[in-house]
Parts: sequence; structure tokens; C-alpha cells
Amino acid sequence: MALQKSDKESLIKKYRTSELDTGSCEVQVALLTGRIQELTQHFKDHKNDVHSQRGLVHMVNRRRKLLASLKKNNSDRYTKLIQDLGFRK
Repeated sequence: MALQKSDKESLIKKYRTSELDTGSCEVQVALLTGRIQELTQHFKDHKNDVHSQRGLVHMVNRRRKLLASLKKNNSDRYTKLIQDLGFRK
């Protein structure tokens, strides 16, 4: 249920802030969003997968904390990221 390598690389290239950036808030939120979307598709077929649901909740909480930190420190980057990812309209 992990992202494919090509998908991960494209997300990193799209949201990085510099050439060597792989761990900024934007990149981490984008990667978590991709994994969350894959897991929600997985749950449409496997409704009783409780262990993965726990992991999903953990990822959603981690993304929420990263977004809160980004909003607190740089609201312009936060707004742009939210619009690019297409949630919290």
C-alpha cells in the first residue's frame, strides 16, 4: 500500500522548495495525502481491515499536525498547498 516510486518522485518534484528538498512540510503533506488516498481506495474493497485503519488514522493526524505547523509559520505556503492538493476549500 505504499506509493509507487514514480508517483513518489513526481510528488517530491512538484512540491519541493529547492533542488535537494525531500523533507519540507509541503513534500511530507503531499506524500501523506497520496498514501491516504490509496488507503481510502483500499478500504472500499476491504472494509474489515482494522489494522490498516489504525495506520490511516495515524497518517491523517500526522498530516493535520504538519498542516497546522505550516499554517502557523507560513500562511501563504499553506494556502497554496491546500489549493494544489484540493481539500479544505
